[in-house]
Amino acid sequence: MTDAKTQIAETVKSNDVVLYMKGTKSMPQCGFSSRVAGVLNYMGVDFTDVNVLADDEIRQGIKDYSEWPTIPQLYVKGEFVGGCDIITEMTLSGELDQLFESNGVNYDKDAADKIREANG
Repeated sequence: MTDAKTQIAETVKSNDVVLYMKGTKSMPQCGFSSRVAGVLNYMGVDFTDVNVLADDEIRQGIKDYSEWPTIPQLYVKGEFVGGCDIITEMTLSGELDQLFESNGVNYDKDAADKIREANG
């Protein structure tokens, strides 16, 4: 498991935004992963996707790494942000915009506003 943890640490630290998910950003394989990837894609965020279904060690390793039991898991600038419910809430409250802005992550503010309008 050390190899998986090392690989996870390197991935989250060397990429600004990382989503550990079931499937890929272009082909999610569960509803929760699809929702988070959809938000990031719609907002134009450049993110690295890691398909946990492709590697059982990474699938378990990411849960151990974050001490969070579910997938998807979003990381921004090496920090664990949360899973689907947390990302949904942060998107709707504007907190995700603030997180991206404070970390220098490019995103489409108009798209973020449209998500809030559609769900308001």
